[in-house]
Amino acid sequence: MVEFRVDRASGLPAYLQLGRQVREAVRLGRLRPGDRLPTVRDVVATSGVNANTVLKAYRELELAGLVEARQGSGTYVKATLGTAAPEVLEELRGKFAKWVIEARAAGLEAEDIDALVRAVLSGGPDGA
Repeated sequence: MVEFRVDRASGLPAYLQLGRQVREAVRLGRLRPGDRLPTVRDVVATSGVNANTVLKAYRELELAGLVEARQGSGTYVKATLGTAAPEVLEELRGKFAKWVIEARAAGLEAEDIDALVRAVLSGGPDGA
């Protein structure tokens, strides 16, 4: 199950933050096809957003084909994202976590790390 967090200072609308968190959980294997998303009521209670915001996020995910709403039953993951095996993702996550620790020790802040990762990602397949 995914536990939503909304950063009101991020500048990104709350419904997009919720959708991004579901996509990330699916991509990382934390949510799989058939898994039920939290109810709108639960998301409202834990994240403090309006019910319409949650409904909009779930609707966007449904339009993208990632989830499906079942009348009276809830919203369920319908598709997967990504192609890497969960073991591979976990190994890479561990390596990346160590790298982040080194980056912070070198004085980089979260925004610096984010900018560096984005620069590498936009540099092409070899990261150059």
